[in-house]
Amino acid sequence: MESTGHEGSHAALVYNPIKVEQMRLRAALLAHSKQHGWAPPRFYETSVEDPGQEATRAALRDGAAAVLVAGGDGTVRAVSEAMAGTGIPLAVVPSGTGNLFARNLGLPLAGPEAMIEAVFSGFRHPVDIGWVTLVRPDGSSSEHAFVVLAGVGLDADMIANTKAELKRSVGWVAYIDGAARSLPGARPFRILYQVDDGRLHSTKVHSVLFANCGSLPAGIALVPDASLDDGTLDIAVIQPTGPLGWLGLWRKIWWDNSVLLRTRAGRRVLERRGRDASIHYLRGRTAEAAMPTPASIELDGDEFGEAVRMLCRIQQGGLTIVLPPGHDTTRF
Repeated sequence: MESTGHEGSHAALVYNPIKVEQMRLRAALLAHSKQHGWAPPRFYETSVEDPGQEATRAALRDGAAAVLVAGGDGTVRAVSEAMAGTGIPLAVVPSGTGNLFARNLGLPLAGPEAMIEAVFSGFRHPVDIGWVTLVRPDGSSSEHAFVVLAGVGLDADMIANTKAELKRSVGWVAYIDGAARSLPGARPFRILYQVDDGRLHSTKVHSVLFANCGSLPAGIALVPDASLDDGTLDIAVIQPTGPLGWLGLWRKIWWDNSVLLRTRAGRRVLERRGRDASIHYLRGRTAEAAMPTPASIELDGDEFGEAVRMLCRIQQGGLTIVLPPGHDTTRF
């Protein structure tokens, strides 16, 4: 089993103080570091001004042999952005509302100890990270990482309409409230897109998702073929028409993707039924989308304002992830 460091190394914990039990995390990491002969760990808090990138860069400058991240999906995204391409192992300690990246990795969610121990006795595995360049209505642009998905349209509106206090009290179920607030006023919008410099498509959609991985809580497969280590971007073009179209979309996500696709008999049923027009899946290493009018953007569950153009790409093996001993990577 490949370890993540050696005696005398130190680990760094980057954490969101609002999302975690920091005293428990600090004590556990101190104890495990001492037990395995590592130097005392160092701790870095995120803030409103720095969601995690600068704290992570400071940890890397200080010579961390491994970095642990504890917080919501937004904190994981920010830390991953700074970790990409460094080769330094990253341990994701599930701590937030959705824990989407942790769920797609199949990490233990019950408590932080398993992932803290994995830093010292687990192994490393390379996974992909997504990058998106957003072009704003004023012509300015910026590049950001995502580890789960980048979305434009309705899904971003749903996230913007989800109440923060509800997320804190009921967790990921709060997004249902955001959906209820967004759906009544949802209108399709025109989008131009292409994948891997292929044919240019022009269509009306409610949302387009650019996914690095595709599982949601409760075992829901939003993008069933998405893989964390295949070097491929999975795109979901969501375009239901009328009430029956929305019913078809939910059937596709809840029943077809999350139940039927998991059995041989279910896959035969889907083959006979044919393609569902409410959602269309594409794959490639790069994708580009342009919106004639500004549209809402979300990255890994955080709203990112509006954009008129998105350029997405996958960096294969860009993150080196820490996993517990014996962890199954075949479903990545």
